[in-house]
Amino acid sequence: MKLNKLTHQLARKSKRSQRGLGMIEVLVTLFILSIGLLGVASLQFVGSFSNADALNRTQAVFVAQQFSERLNANAMSSDVADGFVVDNAYFDEDIYNFANLTCSTAGASAYDCHCKAHPSAVANCQTGDCNSAELAEFDAYQMSCAAVRNNPNAKISLSCTDKDLGDTDLCTAGSIHEVIVSWPVRNWQGNERVLNSACNKTTGDSNDCVVIEVAL
Repeated sequence: MKLNKLTHQLARKSKRSQRGLGMIEVLVTLFILSIGLLGVASLQFVGSFSNADALNRTQAVFVAQQFSERLNANAMSSDVADGFVVDNAYFDEDIYNFANLTCSTAGASAYDCHCKAHPSAVANCQTGDCNSAELAEFDAYQMSCAAVRNNPNAKISLSCTDKDLGDTDLCTAGSIHEVIVSWPVRNWQGNERVLNSACNKTTGDSNDCVVIEVAL
């Protein structure tokens, strides 16, 4: 009888010692777990921005280098100075970024609209002979397509620090040609970007860019 009573008391004590988790413990566990998941999500968010920036910059470097090589390949002897120049048509802003073309498909990206098929308004210098002005427009078109292939917001431009404003060459022999591929960026996590003045001409601009200087 005493043995049975002792066994019953031990069983009751064992039940009391085997209590489950309370609501407070569950809530604390969920809170700690949520903080960890938020940290992982933040790392993924930062990583996606960093990867996008790196991809845009790599592509921009490739396009700018290719364009500088085309300028060197298509340079010709100047008629007014010793050295080489490119045709004045290269400095027409309207031939870049499809400014001289129209898209008939509403909402289509610039690449889909202008680059999947060669536009009739631009001479195709791969299939026919072109003069120097037509070649400039062809190069500008192809480089514009290369710029927006992976980054639809990218822009390409060519400018010149002309050493002689009095002659007929818009970029006199020996002057510096500046190839710029730019794209819009925004700040995140409270970090202010250091913006390059070469691609942020006016107040309120927020662009990143790659700049290559070329002397022919």
